[in-house]
Parts: sequence; structure tokens; C-alpha cells
Amino acid sequence: MTTPHCSRKQTIMPQFKEVSTQSGLHPKPAGLVLQYGTAGFRTNAKQLDHIMFRMGLLATLRSKKTKATIGVMVTASHNPEEDNGVKLVDPMGEMVTPTWEGYATQLANAEQEDLLAALQDIIEKEAIHMSQEANVFVGKDTRSSSASLSQAVLDGVSALGGHSKDYGLVTTPQLHYMVCCQNTQCKYGEATVEGYYKKLCQAFIQLTKNASNCTDDQKHLTVDGANGIGALKVREMESQLKKELHISLFNDGSEGKLNHQCGADFVKVQQKPPTGIKMNPGERCCSFDGDADRIIYYYTDSEGKFHLLDGDKIATLISTYLKELLTQAGLDLEIAVVQTAYANGSSTNYLENTMKVIVRCTKTGVKHLHHAAQEFDIGVYFEANGHGTVLFSKAAEEKIQQLAENSNINDERKRAALLLQNTVNVINQTVGDAISDMLLIEAILAIKGMTIQQWDAIYSDLPNRQLKVKVSDRRVIDTTDAERRAVSPAGLQEAIDSLVKNYREARSFVRPSGTEDVVRVYAEAETQESADALARDVSLAVYRLAGGVGGEPKPLH
Repeated sequence: MTTPHCSRKQTIMPQFKEVSTQSGLHPKPAGLVLQYGTAGFRTNAKQLDHIMFRMGLLATLRSKKTKATIGVMVTASHNPEEDNGVKLVDPMGEMVTPTWEGYATQLANAEQEDLLAALQDIIEKEAIHMSQEANVFVGKDTRSSSASLSQAVLDGVSALGGHSKDYGLVTTPQLHYMVCCQNTQCKYGEATVEGYYKKLCQAFIQLTKNASNCTDDQKHLTVDGANGIGALKVREMESQLKKELHISLFNDGSEGKLNHQCGADFVKVQQKPPTGIKMNPGERCCSFDGDADRIIYYYTDSEGKFHLLDGDKIATLISTYLKELLTQAGLDLEIAVVQTAYANGSSTNYLENTMKVIVRCTKTGVKHLHHAAQEFDIGVYFEANGHGTVLFSKAAEEKIQQLAENSNINDERKRAALLLQNTVNVINQTVGDAISDMLLIEAILAIKGMTIQQWDAIYSDLPNRQLKVKVSDRRVIDTTDAERRAVSPAGLQEAIDSLVKNYREARSFVRPSGTEDVVRVYAEAETQESADALARDVSLAVYRLAGGVGGEPKPLH
């Protein structure tokens, strides 16, 4: 029997008294409208105080609804230092569901006098029992604005009578990990930063025992911490690696500015090393992004040429290693790599034709990749920007566990099973994690006795170019087939198809940006000149057919 509407209102109103009082301390600037996107809310930190308070409220409601602990992370990842942002973490450490993303936008944009009605609306739609206990974990990055903004989140949680745990400074993936540990009754691990280091480092040390005579040189890695939280956490963890990995840490936050001319995004976009880093030819280097949920590798060769190993190369290394172990262990598990349309054509070709691994293409955005990866026994997913992880189904984990504990199998199968077991433990399955991915990659290279040059040589990337075209309204572009084909405006896909025919080994697609009125253009072809020319040709077609603004796209050279 449902409670009559009027009495429900009365049972909730006392709870709202505190919300009403507190929200006055976190007022919303009239008329400001923000959208909860793939990365949560992100904008200049000065505009976020009311948003943080309200996300504290929403996380409390989400916790009551799911009867589980919810996470709130205060970060703007790879954005400039003056920005900040917030994202919610669901019970298994995954991103919050689309319906609740909608509630986040609704709550964030309610004018001050409509806030209580907006809360009431969510409570009624979701039939939330306000007497249910609520628990929220809160974490923040190193931005100067993060301290007061995370306090606003905590205020929001307490205003609705929720319990909170403030983890203080943590990487985004660490907070996702804590939430998952808490909600699995610590089956996934211990919900502390120490527990996180212990689980990952012990697994890493077990894995590197299988590396035959690694020299100190081979154990050395240069890390660019993007002057962010990842640098602090690598420092904290170092001693637990027991000298199995020698890290030289640059851009550690002691003097440089967060993400300024450093970090994974800078290196990937600029195709050059970050400032503030010493690189010797042939040495392995990697960069984290601002909240340590992305990683990319790179090196310079003896001629001083820069080589980037992005998410595609990382996914290829990991899936190749896992496939070899499954064969050695005699385990019949289906492994797949999930990519987006941005994945380099060479990587797709290598995985499908040489490695005979299933490749699935999804729309851009981590949640789409994560979701598709869950459909396989083992799903490896990485965006080209270096955000990704590996997911193991429950059944796959159990089979690996049983085999590792089986005393009646030969040595080769036993060794492979134990390697797989430790590999599962070094991976943070909740979300892309630069620290966990770094340990996994380092372990694989050590076990296979591979240099970064040998890894890079697995396949050669097709030259590519990405451009942006400003348009008056990005919604005129609609796509299908995992964003690889444009459905509207009329004639655009036909134009792209005929332009692609002018170049060898060519491919191009366009998609609207998720955040601004621009259309993103991707092109790849046999040579850099061809890729550049194709990207410009397609940009021109977009400009003419999709309402371009400003001057026509100019030739690149």
C-alpha cells in the first residue's frame, strides 16, 4: 500500500528543514545551466559550490535507493587548474546510471526556490524511503579549489542525514576502488588506500618473479605525474614495490602547474614529450593525466624521434599477453578487445587478423566501452587517449582460481594459471587506473622480456589527423554504426565516402562533440600528407553541409 501523498510530504519535510538552511549557504547563481556529461559536471571552479552541495544531496538519495555506499569524486581530470568538477560513483565502482545523470542535471539547474520541489520529485519518482540509512565516500584531487568544494559535498550529505567518509586526497580510480570494496564486503579488497597499494603491489611482485634476470636498467621507468594527485600516490606506493620497479618521477606537483604542458592529454594531443622531464633515447616513459585515470607511454629513438604508444597499443599488448596465457593454461575463455571509431586501423587489423581476437566497436565514451566489455569472459577496453582497463566475468575469475589451486596439472598450465590469478589482482576492474595499468604493463614487459621498441613494433600506426569544425548547432549531425557513419545532414556521408576513395588505406568519420558546438573529424590514410588532406577535405564538406561558422577550414600545409 502506498502512503497517501500528503502524509509523505509531512514525513519528509523535517528532513528538508536542514537542506533549506544549508542550501542558503551554497546558493545557485540565477540562470546558470550546467549539464551532467560523461565526465560529470566540469567548469570553472567558481561556479561549482552549489553543484557540489546538491551532488551531496543526490549521492545520499542514490545511497538510500541502492541501499549501498555511493562515491563522489571532486576533480576535473585533465582540465586546466582553475577548473573543477564532480562525478558520482555507483555501488560496484561504475559510473552512475543515465537516469540518475538526468536527475543530477535537474537538481543542479533547479533555481534556489525550486530545490526542495526538485528533491521531492526524485524521491517520489524513485519511491525512496527516507528512513533508509545512507553512506557516501568522498575524495578530491590536488586543485586549490578542491578542499572547499569537497566540504560542500559533505555538507550536502549531512543535510539529508547521510553518513560520509572523507578520503581526502585520492586518485579517481582509488575512490572507485574503495566504493567497490565497501559494497562487496571487502571481497574485492580492503577499502583503504593502504589496502589498495598492498593488493596491487603484492600482485605486481608475484608477477615479476616470472621475469627472468631483469637488469636494473630494464626495471627503470620515467613517470610524468602531470603535477597532480597521481604523483603524490606513486610516491606513497613506491616503498611497497620492493625495488622491483625503479621510478623516476617528474612533474610531481612541487613546482609546476597541474596539467600545464604535461600529462597524458598534453602528450597525446601535442605528440611530444611533456616539459619538465629528462628523457634518454630508448628509455620507457609514461604520463598520467590530472586525476590518474589515463596513462600513455612513449620514448625517443636514437635519432631523437618521438614515439607514442597510446591506448590502442596498450590494449594490444595486454590482450596478446592474456591470450597467450589462456592458451598455455588450456582455458577456454572468450577474450575481446573493445575499441571506438578512433582506434587506429592498424591495431584493429592486427588484433583481428594476426591475433585472432574478437574486436567490438562502440560509441565514444568510457561507459559504452565498459558496458560492451562486460559481455565477454575477458573484455579489454582502452580509448586511444589511454583510459581503460580489463574486465573478468565472475565465471572467468572462478575458472582461473580453480586452475591455480589444482595440484593435478602440469607445470606449464600451473604457471600460466598463477600468472593469470596475479594479473587479475593487479588490475583495477572498476575503471581506467593509471597506477594499476602502469604496474600491469611493466609486469608484462618484464615477463615477456620486451623493450618498449619491440612493443612499439608489434604494428605500425596508420598516419592520422583529427580536426574540429565550428558549427552553429552540433545537433544537425546524427551518426550510426558506433559513430562511424553520418545519418544526417543529407549528403554528408556520401561526400565522405567519395572523398575517402581518393586515398589509399583511408578511412574517415565525423561526430558531434559532447560538450561544445564543434564537429570532430577523424581521418587516416597511408601517408601523413594523405591523412592531412583527407581530414581537410572532410572538414570542408562538414563546413558546407552542416552549417559551419567562421572562415572555411584552411589547408594544413
